[in-house]
Amino acid sequence: MRSHELDVVLTRGNAVESYHRVHAAVVGDSDKLLGEAGDPRAVTFWRSSAKPFQIMPFIASGGFDTVGWGDEQLAIACGSHGGEPEHVAIIEGMLGDLGLEEGDLACGPQEPLAPRGAKILRESGMRTKRTHNNCSGKHTAMLGYAQRGGWPIEGYERIEHPVQQSILNHVALWADMRASQLELAIDGCGVVVFGLPLDRMARAYARLGSAARRGEEIAQRVVHAMVTNPFLVGGTDRFDSILIEETEGRIVSKIGAEGVHSAVVLDRGLGIALKVEDGSSRAQYPALLRLLQELGELPDTLPSRLAEFLRKPVRNTRGEVVGEIAVAAGAGTRFTVPALASI
Repeated sequence: MRSHELDVVLTRGNAVESYHRVHAAVVGDSDKLLGEAGDPRAVTFWRSSAKPFQIMPFIASGGFDTVGWGDEQLAIACGSHGGEPEHVAIIEGMLGDLGLEEGDLACGPQEPLAPRGAKILRESGMRTKRTHNNCSGKHTAMLGYAQRGGWPIEGYERIEHPVQQSILNHVALWADMRASQLELAIDGCGVVVFGLPLDRMARAYARLGSAARRGEEIAQRVVHAMVTNPFLVGGTDRFDSILIEETEGRIVSKIGAEGVHSAVVLDRGLGIALKVEDGSSRAQYPALLRLLQELGELPDTLPSRLAEFLRKPVRNTRGEVVGEIAVAAGAGTRFTVPALASI
């Protein structure tokens, strides 16, 4: 098994000012742990990286197709969209298909995650809506599942609701765990979130890639929707969309909050999960890119759009570059700022 050093530092001048420890697991086609960084069995919440699995029971029930939804709706249900006008229009169309409205969503209003989306909203003078929430696609699909399942739509986000019970069992199945082994809490969007070890997250993504490659219908549909609609998975200038586009759909990644990220190398059935220990999102992108490089899945010289994430300049308020965020040059690197003189 290969060991990777993925810790990320923020430098200012020639000194390390901040240090982010990164844990990761790489799992292969046969559920074998092939690589690690830090503690590959660290338990954390999967957050939005679980979305491709949360939609699966709705598809399996036949309800997704009964509504008449296709790849666009599937991609946005799996994604964490940027709240751009195109995203909001699809969500509102989905709600219309169900005869529901924004107020039926259990997620709260959220400033668009994509800078373009935030700028358009700000300049339009419109209010921030629940449909701008990056998780509104997932929530709309859950509403559809409740409605088509003949269950109450009220409380669809709670663990005791049949929608969440079904999702819990599907997530546990893909992670190769018992449902009772998963830690349950409330996600940032108000719905159930699952806590499990990184190597089980990576195992689920490895299985997703292998199942899609074998032609298993649901896995293949999920992957196809994300690969063919990268803008709906994230948005303008957002990491997951760019990685899918730059690898021509060979690698699919899914961001999660608090420094969590999952990915799958589809042609190898290689699953990846990582967690920045302090939850910093600025560290997860260079860590994932470096890991993919070390696995031989990305070139040493990255396309410019990905290179911007690998080594991100730190600028002051005058726009001057004063440091950078990047993977630590060597194992064990720690703070190098000189100690302050005693007062």
